[in-house]
Amino acid sequence: MYLLIQAHEYHKHTKLLDQSFRLRKRVFADRLGWDVSVSGHRERDRYDDLHPAYLLWCDEDQRQLYGSVRLMPTTGPTLLYDVFRETFPDMCDLIAPGIWEGTRMCIDEDAIDRDFPGMRPDRAFCLLLLALCEAALANGINTMISNYEPHMRRVYQKAGAELDELGRSEGYGRYPVCCGAFEVSNRILGVMRAKLQVDGPLYQRPAFPSRVASAPALQFA
Repeated sequence: MYLLIQAHEYHKHTKLLDQSFRLRKRVFADRLGWDVSVSGHRERDRYDDLHPAYLLWCDEDQRQLYGSVRLMPTTGPTLLYDVFRETFPDMCDLIAPGIWEGTRMCIDEDAIDRDFPGMRPDRAFCLLLLALCEAALANGINTMISNYEPHMRRVYQKAGAELDELGRSEGYGRYPVCCGAFEVSNRILGVMRAKLQVDGPLYQRPAFPSRVASAPALQFA
């Protein structure tokens, strides 16, 4: 199942969120060697203190995490502007209520291999991308922005996601870092479901409406 966790729900999902920070440490610090903020067995940075939303992929009992991604509104502080500003041209204005940043997207390959025999890591990543599209569309987001290394474009294409590469820059690591704008729409959702051969929704909207009916369902604390 795929859950969208907002700040007022953190206390209900402390174990899953803890698994997410531990997974991020294993993926981004240990495996990829990124210069990220690590404390013990967890990777957390100052953006996690700004009450972002987290899309979590977990089992039905909500005990085992399989993947996660952090969502931040571009109307507030973002890695995009604070760290990766050189990856897109000055003429691009990427600050708007309908534009959100997706960061720290990762999957637990060992847990997926154990619980979903035969599922390849790229397939698992694509399913998380599809759930992200569904969750974003359900919450009034029309564009997702992400920074990524060039080889990831093949994975996005395999998932059926459409993106415009706005720019790229050297100097952040071993590979260039690109900035991409991903369209979020019913058309894209249909393309992704067809390409991944998924018939129904992965992300289930909460049974109760947002506490602020006049605003998108995502509320940024």
